[in-house]
Amino acid sequence: MPLAYLLTLTVALLSTASLAAEGGTAMTLALVSTSFEANGEIPTRYTCEGEDVSPPLAWSGVPEGSQSLVLIIDDPDAPDPRAPKMTWVHWVLYNLPPDVEGLPEGVASTALPEGTLEGLNDWRRTGYGGPCPPIGRHRYFHKLYALDIRLPDLGKPTKAQVETAMTEHILGQAELVSTYQKQR
Repeated sequence: MPLAYLLTLTVALLSTASLAAEGGTAMTLALVSTSFEANGEIPTRYTCEGEDVSPPLAWSGVPEGSQSLVLIIDDPDAPDPRAPKMTWVHWVLYNLPPDVEGLPEGVASTALPEGTLEGLNDWRRTGYGGPCPPIGRHRYFHKLYALDIRLPDLGKPTKAQVETAMTEHILGQAELVSTYQKQR
Protein backbone atom coordinates (compact mmCIF):
# COMPACT_ATOMS: atom_id res chain seq x y z
CA MET A 1 0.00 0.00 0.00
CA PRO A 2 1.26 3.52 -0.75
CA LEU A 3 2.61 5.41 2.25
CA ALA A 4 0.22 8.36 1.69
CA TYR A 5 -2.78 6.00 1.90
CA LEU A 6 -1.50 4.38 5.10
CA LEU A 7 -0.88 7.80 6.66
CA THR A 8 -4.36 8.92 5.70
CA LEU A 9 -5.96 5.80 7.12
CA THR A 10 -3.99 6.15 10.36
CA VAL A 11 -4.99 9.80 10.77
CA ALA A 12 -8.65 8.99 10.11
CA LEU A 13 -8.63 6.13 12.62
CA LEU A 14 -6.84 8.21 15.27
CA SER A 15 -9.24 11.12 14.78
CA THR A 16 -12.23 8.82 15.15
CA ALA A 17 -10.76 7.08 18.22
CA SER A 18 -9.88 10.43 19.83
CA LEU A 19 -13.36 11.81 19.28
CA ALA A 20 -14.98 8.63 20.62
CA ALA A 21 -12.72 8.73 23.71
CA GLU A 22 -13.88 12.29 24.41
CA GLY A 23 -17.48 11.11 24.36
CA GLY A 24 -18.21 12.71 20.97
CA THR A 25 -19.81 11.17 17.96
CA ALA A 26 -17.46 10.53 15.08
CA MET A 27 -18.78 11.68 11.75
CA THR A 28 -17.56 9.63 8.86
CA LEU A 29 -16.70 11.39 5.64
CA ALA A 30 -18.76 9.74 2.90
CA LEU A 31 -18.64 10.08 -0.89
CA VAL A 32 -21.42 8.93 -3.25
CA SER A 33 -22.74 9.41 -6.77
CA THR A 34 -26.34 9.29 -7.94
CA SER A 35 -25.12 7.81 -11.23
CA PHE A 36 -23.46 4.61 -9.98
CA GLU A 37 -23.18 2.53 -6.83
CA ALA A 38 -20.02 1.72 -4.94
CA ASN A 39 -18.11 -0.94 -6.89
CA GLY A 40 -20.63 -0.56 -9.71
CA GLU A 41 -20.03 0.30 -13.33
CA ILE A 42 -19.64 3.91 -14.41
CA PRO A 43 -22.27 4.73 -17.05
CA THR A 44 -20.86 5.25 -20.55
CA ARG A 45 -21.95 8.91 -20.45
CA TYR A 46 -19.00 9.71 -18.14
CA THR A 47 -16.38 7.96 -20.31
CA CYS A 48 -14.50 8.50 -23.58
CA GLU A 49 -17.16 6.39 -25.29
CA GLY A 50 -19.87 8.79 -24.15
CA GLU A 51 -19.95 12.52 -23.47
CA ASP A 52 -16.87 12.37 -21.20
CA VAL A 53 -18.47 14.62 -18.57
CA SER A 54 -17.81 14.33 -14.85
CA PRO A 55 -20.32 12.34 -12.82
CA PRO A 56 -22.34 13.99 -10.07
CA LEU A 57 -20.64 13.53 -6.70
CA ALA A 58 -21.96 14.28 -3.23
CA TRP A 59 -20.35 14.06 0.18
CA SER A 60 -21.24 14.41 3.82
CA GLY A 61 -19.60 14.13 7.22
CA VAL A 62 -16.85 16.70 6.62
CA PRO A 63 -14.84 16.72 9.88
CA GLU A 64 -15.04 19.74 12.14
CA GLY A 65 -12.05 22.02 11.60
CA SER A 66 -11.74 21.22 7.90
CA GLN A 67 -10.41 24.16 5.92
CA SER A 68 -10.51 22.60 2.44
CA LEU A 69 -11.22 19.44 0.48
CA VAL A 70 -9.22 17.62 -2.19
CA LEU A 71 -10.78 15.37 -4.86
CA ILE A 72 -8.65 12.93 -6.85
CA ILE A 73 -9.92 10.36 -9.33
CA ASP A 74 -7.45 7.77 -10.57
CA ASP A 75 -7.13 4.30 -12.10
CA PRO A 76 -4.50 1.97 -10.58
CA ASP A 77 -5.03 -0.66 -13.31
CA ALA A 78 -3.35 1.10 -16.25
CA PRO A 79 -2.75 0.03 -18.89
CA ASP A 80 -3.88 -3.58 -18.32
CA PRO A 81 -5.53 -4.77 -15.07
CA ARG A 82 -3.74 -8.12 -15.43
CA ALA A 83 -0.35 -6.34 -15.50
CA PRO A 84 -0.76 -2.76 -14.19
CA LYS A 85 2.23 -0.51 -14.69
CA MET A 86 0.96 2.84 -13.41
CA THR A 87 -1.89 4.72 -11.83
CA TRP A 88 -3.61 6.95 -14.40
CA VAL A 89 -4.91 10.24 -12.99
CA HIS A 90 -8.30 11.44 -14.28
CA TRP A 91 -9.03 14.52 -12.16
CA VAL A 92 -7.34 16.61 -9.46
CA LEU A 93 -9.17 19.35 -7.56
CA TYR A 94 -7.93 21.05 -4.41
CA ASN A 95 -9.05 23.82 -2.05
CA LEU A 96 -12.70 22.92 -2.47
CA PRO A 97 -14.55 24.83 0.26
CA PRO A 98 -15.45 22.54 3.19
CA ASP A 99 -19.08 23.72 3.20
CA VAL A 100 -19.66 22.53 -0.40
CA GLU A 101 -21.60 19.25 -0.40
CA GLY A 102 -20.78 17.99 -3.88
CA LEU A 103 -20.29 18.70 -7.56
CA PRO A 104 -22.96 18.52 -10.25
CA GLU A 105 -22.72 16.37 -13.35
CA GLY A 106 -20.52 17.85 -16.06
CA VAL A 107 -19.21 20.69 -13.90
CA ALA A 108 -17.02 23.00 -15.99
CA SER A 109 -13.82 24.55 -14.67
CA THR A 110 -15.54 27.94 -14.72
CA ALA A 111 -18.40 26.59 -12.56
CA LEU A 112 -16.29 25.02 -9.80
CA PRO A 113 -16.94 26.37 -6.29
CA GLU A 114 -15.16 29.65 -5.57
CA GLY A 115 -11.56 29.12 -4.49
CA THR A 116 -11.27 25.63 -5.99
CA LEU A 117 -8.01 25.04 -7.86
CA GLU A 118 -7.21 22.36 -10.43
CA GLY A 119 -4.27 20.07 -10.89
CA LEU A 120 -3.12 18.22 -13.99
CA ASN A 121 -4.50 14.87 -15.03
CA ASP A 122 -2.40 12.37 -16.99
CA TRP A 123 -3.51 13.91 -20.28
CA ARG A 124 -1.38 16.86 -19.04
CA ARG A 125 -4.41 19.16 -18.79
CA THR A 126 -6.75 20.34 -16.08
CA GLY A 127 -10.33 19.17 -15.86
CA TYR A 128 -12.04 15.83 -15.82
CA GLY A 129 -11.00 13.07 -18.21
CA GLY A 130 -13.28 10.06 -18.10
CA PRO A 131 -12.45 6.37 -18.13
CA CYS A 132 -11.00 5.12 -21.41
CA PRO A 133 -9.26 1.83 -20.59
CA PRO A 134 -7.29 0.31 -23.46
CA ILE A 135 -7.95 -3.25 -22.28
CA GLY A 136 -10.00 -5.03 -19.63
CA ARG A 137 -12.15 -3.80 -16.74
CA HIS A 138 -10.45 -1.06 -14.72
CA ARG A 139 -11.20 0.28 -11.25
CA TYR A 140 -11.65 4.02 -10.70
CA PHE A 141 -10.98 5.44 -7.25
CA HIS A 142 -12.81 8.68 -6.41
CA LYS A 143 -10.98 9.94 -3.30
CA LEU A 144 -12.06 12.87 -1.15
CA TYR A 145 -9.78 14.27 1.55
CA ALA A 146 -10.68 16.80 4.26
CA LEU A 147 -7.70 18.96 5.23
CA ASP A 148 -6.99 21.17 8.23
CA ILE A 149 -5.50 23.84 5.91
CA ARG A 150 -6.08 25.50 2.56
CA LEU A 151 -3.21 24.53 0.32
CA PRO A 152 -1.15 27.29 -1.30
CA ASP A 153 -1.69 27.92 -5.01
CA LEU A 154 0.52 25.21 -6.49
CA GLY A 155 0.06 26.37 -10.10
CA LYS A 156 -1.04 23.32 -12.06
CA PRO A 157 0.27 20.56 -9.81
CA THR A 158 0.34 16.84 -10.45
CA LYS A 159 -1.49 14.45 -8.15
CA ALA A 160 1.84 13.65 -6.46
CA GLN A 161 2.49 17.34 -5.74
CA VAL A 162 -0.96 17.78 -4.19
CA GLU A 163 -0.51 14.61 -2.11
CA THR A 164 2.86 15.86 -0.86
CA ALA A 165 1.39 19.26 0.05
CA MET A 166 -1.47 17.69 2.02
CA THR A 167 0.72 15.27 4.00
CA GLU A 168 0.11 15.63 7.74
CA HIS A 169 -3.00 17.76 7.12
CA ILE A 170 -5.63 15.07 6.47
CA LEU A 171 -8.56 15.06 8.89
CA GLY A 172 -10.62 12.49 7.00
CA GLN A 173 -10.87 10.53 3.78
CA ALA A 174 -13.67 8.93 1.78
CA GLU A 175 -13.40 6.69 -1.23
CA LEU A 176 -15.87 5.62 -3.89
CA VAL A 177 -14.70 2.88 -6.25
CA SER A 178 -16.30 2.16 -9.61
CA THR A 179 -15.38 0.12 -12.69
CA TYR A 180 -15.49 0.43 -16.45
CA GLN A 181 -14.65 -1.67 -19.50
CA LYS A 182 -14.91 -0.34 -23.03
CA GLN A 183 -17.96 -1.45 -24.97
CA ARG A 184 -16.32 -1.24 -28.39
